[in-house]
Amino acid sequence: MPLDPDSLVARAVQGDRGAIAKLISIVEDGGALAMVAGAALHPHTGNAYTVGLTGAPGAGKSSLTDGLVGRVRRDGIEVGVLAIDPTSPFTGGAILGDRVRMQDHATDPGVYIRSMATRGHLGGLALATPQAIRVLDAAGKPWVFVETVGVGQVEVEIAGAADTTIVVVNPGWGDGVQANKAGLLEIADLFVVNKADRDGVAETIRDLEMMLDLSAASDWRPPILTTVATSATGIDELWSAIGDHRAFQEHDDFLVKRREAKTRLEVEAIVLARLEADVRTACHGPHFDDLVAKVNGRLLDPYAAAEEILRSR
Repeated sequence: MPLDPDSLVARAVQGDRGAIAKLISIVEDGGALAMVAGAALHPHTGNAYTVGLTGAPGAGKSSLTDGLVGRVRRDGIEVGVLAIDPTSPFTGGAILGDRVRMQDHATDPGVYIRSMATRGHLGGLALATPQAIRVLDAAGKPWVFVETVGVGQVEVEIAGAADTTIVVVNPGWGDGVQANKAGLLEIADLFVVNKADRDGVAETIRDLEMMLDLSAASDWRPPILTTVATSATGIDELWSAIGDHRAFQEHDDFLVKRREAKTRLEVEAIVLARLEADVRTACHGPHFDDLVAKVNGRLLDPYAAAEEILRSR
């Protein structure tokens, strides 16, 4: 298949899975081709509703995602899944654990599952993920689930960029302060206590309720649900809660305002990434080496050297 973004987008809009895969690879790799693909995709987007799932590794996010996909498919609705996997330090590829765990949906033409990795390009997943969501949006997937592997800053940012963000915890997690530092409280629209067949569920719910009581008041208070994803217990209730949050946001244009805020942040991130690339380019070459030598020789201070680099751009 040729790497012609316009042709690929036309095929993706018709549901061509090969074109969808190639477009996601292009936006993962970044660069000029990704920019062209993004421009071609944009007019076909704006219809998908995105749900982000985040939480500590082992919380059961993949099992929850698997259950939600099955619930959506029961209604005959197509769905896309982006699984943000860690990048292998040896191959640069994603571990792809989520595609292994979601084998039940692998042959379903109404489900598209893709694992994504940073690939090391500028901006990483923080810039690639919104574009990958647009690929699935343009391909006609009305629902897109974005599952992140952990609760690092990048993962929290990605999950928080969804229309509805689900924070998954397990009984006995016990450290509300750590969760608050990770930004989970700020981004959560729904809390799910998964593996609720274990001890400590009541204590975990009480901990979350206390965190919510101490947080700033808002129009939406995140509900706390319990699930046992491996047996599909609570999946229907979770799907209903997602629908409730969507309905809440669509009232009084909350969803429009949320998406506008996301767009502002995305454009800002793109500008910052481009500026960072320009600066990194300026910090190489003979001129930069000469300035470093002058700083080391006490002929110039580091701030003056930096100012010289900025003036010469």
